[in-house]
Amino acid sequence: MICIILLFIGCGKYDLENRINLANTITKQNAFKKQDIQTDTFKLRTYVKFKDKTKPLKVYIEGDGFAWVDRYTLSANPTPVNPVALKFSINDKSQNVAYVARPCQYNTSKNCSDKYWADKRFAKEVVESINQAISILKRQSKSKEIELIGFSGGGAIAVLVASKRDDIKKITTIAGNLNHKLLHRHHNIPPMIGSLDPIEIAHKISHIPQVHYVGKDDKVVVRKIANSFKKASKNDKNIKIIDISNATHTKGWEVLWNKI
Repeated sequence: MICIILLFIGCGKYDLENRINLANTITKQNAFKKQDIQTDTFKLRTYVKFKDKTKPLKVYIEGDGFAWVDRYTLSANPTPVNPVALKFSINDKSQNVAYVARPCQYNTSKNCSDKYWADKRFAKEVVESINQAISILKRQSKSKEIELIGFSGGGAIAVLVASKRDDIKKITTIAGNLNHKLLHRHHNIPPMIGSLDPIEIAHKISHIPQVHYVGKDDKVVVRKIANSFKKASKNDKNIKIIDISNATHTKGWEVLWNKI
């Protein structure tokens, strides 16, 4: 896999075709099946591997991807340069694993607009679309329970989706954006007024066991974001925050994930 990744980087890591080919190649090598799911609002890219219909379904939700070129410039397409959640999913040895990309990553829908990787990253229609895709994946796998794992902005989506379901066994976030209003104030950038905020439904899912991993060297999603979410949930018993050494926002996690 390392050789493949280096090859694509050498060919131009920001080229959209290379980003898509990278995901297709590493998933195919790990026996994942590619499928696009058409929801009411978006067509979502998924990669799946179902082996045992008696086991829970573990769903990995991707981060914001290549949303911004720099602090002031939106990218033309949010398909990840470094698909962190996808790499997590292919290294997961569980029997039923699914990866769900965010809207407009890897493919486009008629409703795709750059607002969905800017101000409306966690909009109601985004959450509903991913929730719909997860219901379809659950039927395909015939699993009865679901574990949600979200990276960065995918952590926000995981929490928001969980608040709409009654079949979630566990939630895990990695560098999760669990309070985007506080996060944007911390970085002194405009708020995402078009997005739902996970902090507002923290109390609704406090009955679900949760683990929120925070990179000790993460300067993007800092620890106080997870702290604020735990405080808002008002249920310390079910919620753990775990600090991970030698992890920034995007680096260090892949090596550490198997140990975690």
